[in-house]
Amino acid sequence: MFGVLFSFFGSRCKKKVKKENRELDLTGAIVRGNLKEKNIHLMFSGHKYADGGTHILQVLKQENIKASFFFTGDFYRNKEFHALISDLKKDGHYLGAHSNKHLLYNDWTADKKLLVTESEFNEDLKLNYAEMKKFGINKTDANYYLPPYEWNDSTITSWTKKNILSLINFTKGTLSQADYTTPKDKNYKSTETIYKSILDYESEESLHGFLLLSHIGTHPDRTDKFYLELENLIKTLKLKGYQFVSLNTMLD
Repeated sequence: MFGVLFSFFGSRCKKKVKKENRELDLTGAIVRGNLKEKNIHLMFSGHKYADGGTHILQVLKQENIKASFFFTGDFYRNKEFHALISDLKKDGHYLGAHSNKHLLYNDWTADKKLLVTESEFNEDLKLNYAEMKKFGINKTDANYYLPPYEWNDSTITSWTKKNILSLINFTKGTLSQADYTTPKDKNYKSTETIYKSILDYESEESLHGFLLLSHIGTHPDRTDKFYLELENLIKTLKLKGYQFVSLNTMLD
C-alpha cells in the first residue's frame, strides 16, 4: 500500500528490461506498458483506509475509465468497505490482491533481506484470495499481484510466478504513490508537489505505458487528499493526448 519514496529518487539510473509490450524491473516485476503507445493505467491500493473510494468511483465513471484496485485481505474483510468493493466490481474495475495482512517481505536495505519464508508468503497469499472469493473474484480473474509496500525482490517475484500469478508494480518517476504521507512524516509530499511531479515527468520524459499508482484512502491526518485532484489530472492528461486504458488492455 505505502509507496517507497527512495525508490523514486534512484529510479532513473536503474536498468529496465523491455519485453514485448511490457517493461520489467530488475526483480522481474512488470512496471510499465508499451512505451510507444500514449496510454496510462490508473492503479489504486488499499489496506486500512477507503475515504476516497466513492469520489474515485464517481470520477472514473464520469470519465469512462477502468482502473485496477489492489486490496489486502484486511480490506476485503472490513464490512465498512463491502458496498464499495461491490460497486467497483459492478462497474467493471479490476480487483486484485495486495497480501492478506500487508506483510513486509524484505527489509529496507539495498540488499532487501527476506523477512518471510516461502510457506508464510504462500499462506498469506492464499488467505488474500480466499477473501476475494467471497466477492466472486477468482484467482484466474485476478492474475496480477501488487506486493505490499510495493517492495519486493526477485525471490518474491519467483514465488509469485509459482502461484501462477504475475507480480506488478507502479512505474517509477513520479510521486503519485506518496499520497499516503502525512504532515508528520519527514518525507511528506503535498498534493501540489505530487501533482506537479506527474506533469513535470510527462513534460520531461512522457507517461507512455505508465502504471500510475495512488491510494483509495489515507490517514485522517492527511487533509490535502490527492484523490480530490484526480478529475483535474485526468482531464489535463487527456488534453495532452493520453488515453486511460484498463490493466488488461495495457498489458495483455
